[in-house]
Amino acid sequence: MLLTDVVAATESVAATSSRLAKVAALAGVLRDLAADEIVPAIGFLTATPRQGRLGVGWRSLTSLETAHAAEPSLTILDVDDALDRLAATDGQGSVASRRRELVALSERATAGEWDFLVRVMLGELRTGALEGVLLDAVSRAAERDAATVRRAAMLSGDLGTTARLALTGTADELDAVGLVVGRPVMPMLASTAGSTAEAIAALGGAASVEYKLDGARIQVHRDGDDVQVYTRNLADITHRVPEIVEAVRALPAERVILDGETLSLDEDGGPRPFQDTMARFGSESGESVVLRPWFFDILHLDGRDLLDEPLSERLEILERVAGPSRMPGIVTTDAARAEEFSREALAAGHEGVMVKAVDSAYAAGRRGKSWLKVKPVLTFDLVVLAVEWGSGRRTGQLSNLHLGARDPDGAFGEPGGFVMVGKTFKGLTDALLRWQTEHFPSIETHRSAYAVHVRPQTVVEIAIDGVQRSTRYPGGVALRFARVKGYRPDKGPQDADTIDALRALLRG
Repeated sequence: MLLTDVVAATESVAATSSRLAKVAALAGVLRDLAADEIVPAIGFLTATPRQGRLGVGWRSLTSLETAHAAEPSLTILDVDDALDRLAATDGQGSVASRRRELVALSERATAGEWDFLVRVMLGELRTGALEGVLLDAVSRAAERDAATVRRAAMLSGDLGTTARLALTGTADELDAVGLVVGRPVMPMLASTAGSTAEAIAALGGAASVEYKLDGARIQVHRDGDDVQVYTRNLADITHRVPEIVEAVRALPAERVILDGETLSLDEDGGPRPFQDTMARFGSESGESVVLRPWFFDILHLDGRDLLDEPLSERLEILERVAGPSRMPGIVTTDAARAEEFSREALAAGHEGVMVKAVDSAYAAGRRGKSWLKVKPVLTFDLVVLAVEWGSGRRTGQLSNLHLGARDPDGAFGEPGGFVMVGKTFKGLTDALLRWQTEHFPSIETHRSAYAVHVRPQTVVEIAIDGVQRSTRYPGGVALRFARVKGYRPDKGPQDADTIDALRALLRG
């Protein structure tokens, strides 16, 4: 298939707000793909090339000055081969080699194709073709049950492989996709509740109320002495967290998959700030800051898959396996007792609580209403769109952040883009100011008189006192008393909170 056919489909998707129309446009392309084109094409459509890191950045792509082809001739496999060569380029002379490869690809592409490829390589396609839409398109193109396709993608952790299996394999092969110890699955996600009482009422029955740590999500797989640790984004960080590996090896299980969080503790046993945990979490060294795992769910144990078992059953098994490493929690129907436990969590220095329906299955990759997080302070994960230069003692430093919420449907702008909801310079330490001043010019897109505009990829956790209606910002909402809690290097822009989540806070 020609690349131009994929580009045309993404343009159709971006031009409509109708989910059905998006699905139809994508399904039309997927039906015509050859078997060996499916995985690369899915990578293009999600702006996540199957090769992973390509070693190219914004400056190297935008600095090219080439004449583009007048007519389309590039195929999907032509581009995939070029990306293979880019990813394999390393060592002395690699910069020049990558540039030659990019020039050759640019010259073979039409102007429209090159614009598309740049956005794919930078991970910024923004067509509104979110994974959920693409999964529905795979289901339609393959004439497979949508729930089965979704489950296979969640359990395999690989949308491209799932699409190839759905489009070229049998229904039985798709049904057979299941948990595999050592292969990470998409984690179950939580929605938000305003209070523990609201959460208990929403679940309508007995609930597990657990500490909500200000830590980093982990998923741990053990097969004998082989232990692997993954982040919420399914990155393998086993080599960075030897203390977690040893803790899991000591558990009474041979084959197990555990879901949990990790954080570092201070000398008194209290939680260190999130930034300390993430500095250790993302470092190749720094073992002096020890990470402790806390597990709140178990997905598999010694040959038995537990995804479809009720949470009450999983917690009983988790207690036997994890013991002292189990996340503190209670099971109750009493809103007053849940609130009391929430105060205990806050007194221990944690963020709040998670409230979970005890009859719920583990819905990998889903953000449903069975898990609800309750935090006393409203916090949202937003994306930095631009940064203004500071004044006074902050002269010469990048300070005031322009904050954007995710707009997946394009209700206030480009589908899959971001809509600005406010600014803040509060909560920034001297260390964060220094880091900002070094980091943001490296992802700069352009400059205005007072600000450095950047690619929307840096996620920052913002605490607010609420929101107010605004005519200044396109989304009609502005943050009240926003302050920085910290950057979230464990999250990508696709994990940012939506404009609808902020608008839901408006009263009346």
